Amino acid sequence: MASGILQVELYDETIAEPVVGAKVTVLSGEEVLYEVYTNESGQTEEMVLEAPPAEYALEQNEPQPYSTYDITITADGYETVRIIGSQIFADAIALQRVYMIPGIGENIINVPPPVLWGDYEPKEPEEEIKPVPEETGFVVLDRVVIPEYIVVHDGVPGSGGPNYYIPYKDYIKNVASSEIYSTWPDAAIRANVLAIQSFVLNRVFTEWYRNRGYNFTITNSTRYDQSFSYGRTIYEEISQIVDEMFTNYIKREGQIQPLFAQYCDGRKVSCPGWMTQWGSAELAEQGYNTIDILRYYYGNDIYIETADKVQGVPSSFPGANLTIGSSGNDVRTIQRQLNSISNTYTAIPKLRVDSVYGESTAEAVRAFQQIFNLPATGVVDLATWYQISQLYVAIEKLAAL
Repeated sequence: MASGILQVELYDETIAEPVVGAKVTVLSGEEVLYEVYTNESGQTEEMVLEAPPAEYALEQNEPQPYSTYDITITADGYETVRIIGSQIFADAIALQRVYMIPGIGENIINVPPPVLWGDYEPKEPEEEIKPVPEETGFVVLDRVVIPEYIVVHDGVPGSGGPNYYIPYKDYIKNVASSEIYSTWPDAAIRANVLAIQSFVLNRVFTEWYRNRGYNFTITNSTRYDQSFSYGRTIYEEISQIVDEMFTNYIKREGQIQPLFAQYCDGRKVSCPGWMTQWGSAELAEQGYNTIDILRYYYGNDIYIETADKVQGVPSSFPGANLTIGSSGNDVRTIQRQLNSISNTYTAIPKLRVDSVYGESTAEAVRAFQQIFNLPATGVVDLATWYQISQLYVAIEKLAAL
C-alpha cells in the first residue's frame, strides 16, 4: 500500500471563525488511527493514511483507487459531526473542511464515491448556445462576472431537496474533486477545471434556471449539470489550481457567453463532440497541454478568457504580483486587510500599515497562505489577493452585524 495525507479544517458556520481545540478522531472501521485537536487556525496536523497505489487512478479497470476513512468531530458548543467515507488517494493531500453548527445533536455527512468510480446518470445533451434573457437582476449581460456564490439545488429540477449557498471557488473545488482524480497530470486537471467553470458560468450568464422559475443557479444532478456533494473531501492539488485560475473560462470565437462545456467520462458513457474525462488524462499523459486538450474536443476556435470582475470583492487584482520591494496603495490594502484577518486567525502576525512590502509583510502573507492551503511563497499573486480580499470582506460583514 502507498499513502496519502488527510488534514481536517473546522470553521464556525455562523461567524466564519476557526474552531479551536476540537477533537478529531479518524477511524478505519472500529480502529482509531488518529485522535488529534485543532490549532488556533482550526486545523489538525497532517495525518498519513494508507491508500492504494497511485497508478490505480490512471486506468478505469484497476481496483478502487482510494481508501475511505470515517471521521468523528466533537467540540464544546457544537453539534457532533460524523463523516462517513472520506477519500484518500496516494500521494495526494485530502482537505476535509467542515462548517460546525452551534448547538447539540449530530450532523452526519456521507461522502459519495467519485463520478469516475460510482454509478451516476449520464448528462442529457443540450444546445451549446443558450438564449440570453432580455432582463436580468443578477449579471451584466455584456460581460461575464464571477459570482460570489453559487446556489446549488440538491436533486433534479423540481425535486424537494435543499439549496446550498456555496462560495464560487468552493463550488468548483467540490465539483472537480467529485468529477476527476487529483492525481491526474496537471494539464488534465486544468482542462477539466476550465470545463467545469465554463459550464457553471454559462448557467449564471444565461440565468438558465432562474428564467424557468427556480431559485437556484445549478443542480447537483449529473443528468442535468455537475456532481456536487455537500461536505465532501477536496484535494489540495485541485484547490490550488482553482485558486490560480478561477477567473478563467472557455469561450468560442464570436460568442459572448462562456462555452457550455459538456463532458462525460468517456468509458462508461460515450459523448461525441464533448470532452471525455478519461480521454483528457490520456492526452495529458501524451504531452498535450491544457488548451490543446480542450481544442482536441471542442474545436480550434475556442480560447481561454479572463473575467475582469469578481463579485463581493472591493478591488480587483492589480495585474502584477506584490512582493518584497513593492509599494503603494495596493500594498497598503493587503496590509490593512491582513491585520483585520489576524484578529480572527491569530497565527498571522500584525503588520505596520506603511504601504511598503518588506520582510514582515512577506512573513504575514506566508502565514496566511499556509493556513489557506496556498503555495507559501510570501508573494501576493492573483490567488492570494482574492483569497485575502474575500476573507476580509466576510469578516467585515460579520463584524457589522
